[in-house]
Amino acid sequence: MEVKEVSNNTNKQSDVVSEMFTMGHEKVLICQDPKSGLKAIIAVHSTVCGPSLGGTRMWQYKNEAEALRDVLRLSRGMTYKNAISNLNLGGGKAVIIGDSRKDKSEKLFRSFGRYVESLAGDYITAEDVGISPEDMIHISKETKHVSGMPGKSGDPSPVTAFGVYMGMKAAAKVQFGSDSLNGKKVAVQGVGHVGEYLVGYLAKEGADITITDIHEDVLTSVASKYSCKIVEPNEIYKVDMDIYAPCALGATVNDQTLNELKCSIIAGAANNQLADEHVHGHMLMDKSIIYAPDFLINAGGVMNCYAEVMNLTSDQVMKMAENIYSTTYDIINLSKEEGTPTYLVANKMAEQRIQKELAAKKNS
Repeated sequence: MEVKEVSNNTNKQSDVVSEMFTMGHEKVLICQDPKSGLKAIIAVHSTVCGPSLGGTRMWQYKNEAEALRDVLRLSRGMTYKNAISNLNLGGGKAVIIGDSRKDKSEKLFRSFGRYVESLAGDYITAEDVGISPEDMIHISKETKHVSGMPGKSGDPSPVTAFGVYMGMKAAAKVQFGSDSLNGKKVAVQGVGHVGEYLVGYLAKEGADITITDIHEDVLTSVASKYSCKIVEPNEIYKVDMDIYAPCALGATVNDQTLNELKCSIIAGAANNQLADEHVHGHMLMDKSIIYAPDFLINAGGVMNCYAEVMNLTSDQVMKMAENIYSTTYDIINLSKEEGTPTYLVANKMAEQRIQKELAAKKNS
């Protein structure tokens, strides 16, 4: 196993270090193991509020640079997500470059587990896109810094979906005057683990649901189970909808899609939904589209993992996820009062928590 570690106290000039400095990362670990085929990146953004926790994503990236950009953005988002949720956790994330339907093996995950262990608790991993609780078993054979294990907190997807559902209802309360989603037209992009659970909540309430996904078998299964309409992936932005729920990869709210979207609310499970938050956050406000900040409403999954770390009950973690409703409602209303995009209001709230922790450490 070869370890190449780059931390922000080195003077080596490289694109990796430049990105880290810009986004404030503490550490990035590049992982490569030819014997198992592992190619991965672990990014520790912050440990100010506690050990960094964030899922591992397995995805067939176009190249290593795309994977690096993704893990840097995702890990920063985890810092804000954990901070705004008042969890005693920092932010981290990992990506494994590969096809989750073809390239998985025990050897690969055990190799990855050894890299996680080398960080000595600075990073706690869990499931994300392409990773299952069963995969975590292999990782756990090499490190104890794992959450989301079968028989414990397990798959965080149901709690993530519930938090998104709560955030969506809070946005509806502000935008429509009622948090009922009965009859509301909702377009769900991505119906994997989290997306399917979200569709289940929406169907139970009587929403009019349109779905899309890159995996045809998953798409047809969910559509049949919940009586949803199906569209091709590129057509989802043009659907007649009240609410757009991005539940796949990020950056789907961009210059092009904002010219196509016909929604008045964006509330989904995907991370980093705004391609450029400084640009598109303001564009959404100008268009009177309410954006429920992704790192706030998709925090149910990390709450689930936190519950495992802190030995909380399932009832306690669901109550935490339910509180996403009130936080989302307050942020949206504060955004309207201040004339400030919701993402900025949420960012400020998270940053205040981080600064509070920093001040406490300096005074201790």
